[in-house]
Amino acid sequence: MGKLQLCNYIETTCTKGAETSNHVRLRFGDSKSNDIVVHHLNNKHIRKLDPLQPEVLDDMPRKPFQACMVDQFQVTGQCVESPVCYLYLKLAGTDDWRPGFAQVRVLGRSHLSSDYFYFRRYLPRHVWHGSDVCDKEVTPFGIKHKRKVFVEKPAN
Repeated sequence: MGKLQLCNYIETTCTKGAETSNHVRLRFGDSKSNDIVVHHLNNKHIRKLDPLQPEVLDDMPRKPFQACMVDQFQVTGQCVESPVCYLYLKLAGTDDWRPGFAQVRVLGRSHLSSDYFYFRRYLPRHVWHGSDVCDKEVTPFGIKHKRKVFVEKPAN
């Protein structure tokens, strides 16, 4: 399988104390079990965007995940074969972080890009937190989503 250029957009809300300097991990993928993990998203920062307009405010390296900012990260990942339909974030550290939304755009293949994933609350620490809209089933009680469980592999 080939590699794709992927742009990840993550907003930090404007709530006081919403920013973080901790390590943030990102995990996303498609319904065909293509799972992409970025272990240190903080190291992948390329630019800051205006939350209200898609204008680039800077291309200078700076600390990501500041309040009222949208950060764009570009990573190269394995090929996805269907639209990105799940996204999880993991916060490692001691401070809090309150992301607003996240989105994955597949460069050159917009039909594989994700919708927006909304958080708008402080993330629990050291666990994957997000949503999965890949496998959904319509039941008499509403739409049921299968839950993904991620287990960390022990280090050798």
